[in-house]
Amino acid sequence: MAMSRLTNRSMAFVLAGGRGSRLKELTDRRAKPAVYFGGKTRIIDFALSNALNSGIRKMAIATQYKAHSLIRHCQRGWNFFRPERNEYLDILPASQRVDENMWYLGTADAVTQNIDIVDSYDVDYVLILAGDHVYKMDYEIMLRQHVETGADVTVGCLTVPREEATAFGVMAIDETDRITDFLEKPADPPGTPEDPDVALASMGIYVFSWPFLRELLRADAADPNSRHDFGGDLIPQIVKNGKAVAHRFSKSCVRVSPDAPAYWRDVGTVDAFWKANIDLTDFSPDLDLWDTDWPIWTYSEIMPPAKFVHDEETRRGTAVSSLVSGGCIISGTEVRNSLLFTGVHSNSYSVLDHAVVLPFATIERSARLRNVVIDRGVVIPRGLVVGEDPEEDAKWFRVTDTGITLITQDMLDRRAAG
Repeated sequence: MAMSRLTNRSMAFVLAGGRGSRLKELTDRRAKPAVYFGGKTRIIDFALSNALNSGIRKMAIATQYKAHSLIRHCQRGWNFFRPERNEYLDILPASQRVDENMWYLGTADAVTQNIDIVDSYDVDYVLILAGDHVYKMDYEIMLRQHVETGADVTVGCLTVPREEATAFGVMAIDETDRITDFLEKPADPPGTPEDPDVALASMGIYVFSWPFLRELLRADAADPNSRHDFGGDLIPQIVKNGKAVAHRFSKSCVRVSPDAPAYWRDVGTVDAFWKANIDLTDFSPDLDLWDTDWPIWTYSEIMPPAKFVHDEETRRGTAVSSLVSGGCIISGTEVRNSLLFTGVHSNSYSVLDHAVVLPFATIERSARLRNVVIDRGVVIPRGLVVGEDPEEDAKWFRVTDTGITLITQDMLDRRAAG
């Protein structure tokens, strides 16, 4: 018998309350899911777009840390849901709805405190998503596996080399992909039955039937010893007492081509954020932002096209192997292997080389910037050189172990004052 699309009977609950402290000053004013990525989008747009493209029309976003930027983005960019068509997107800030002394205590508690709202959606299945990863995935495939296997929970998993799996929650599985053990950041991760050199790492994506999850959350809320966390408490409990099944990302990843690698990135460090953005300037990047069959939806400002001006020997507006967004003016600047977000203005005799420049930054004349991340709205002063003398750079800016320099306006102001 043909099965109707399960996404029609499902909702996505996106956990977007975390700061993402490893991104350092990039999350001083915004939560990690609200951090810019890819020229136009925010990180959260990937989870939301995956849900929308998969056919899910009921979504909720739990926010907590410095949520204004994230909430404003969702209100402006994701306001096309129509309640009269049974479509909803609710933003759920931690608002002491259950107890006036209690914010969200953990990932599971964020759902527990909003049980009544999930009930109002009248859905059969709930998809729990992390709002801070970059990937493209068809959730319908994962939902079908969940129903066909009769699982209590289905856990989205990445295949990673065993030596890299020590930073993840790792699944030990049997030959049927049933999870036999869940290990949080193990020193010696278990391999898979077919390959002992790779491990299955949790993506922070879970599928439950709502009646089952509802009862599980109620019991967890009453447990004083629980941390009220999916990965730390609920999933290990189901592995021990119920049926937990691993869903391999390779089965539902939306790829550039059939033989392309499965693309998933945690851009949670300055190095990873810089590299994932710069990778988009490759001739054929593994993440396809040009795919109209699986678009990444976002808020798009009404901006003029990018503009390149001046054509003199030492003063030519050029960009090679770069992404340049709308509203940018490249005035006599040499841009190489860089990604410029909306509204960046760069002035004469400057050089941007492997630079990630967030929206509405300004580069004054004669600056030379290499291997940098420049925060939103920063004004780079005339003649600033970064990326040529790591010791000098480290006096004023944040320089990573691999030599990537993060520049914010506060850092520049302290430099100017010092």
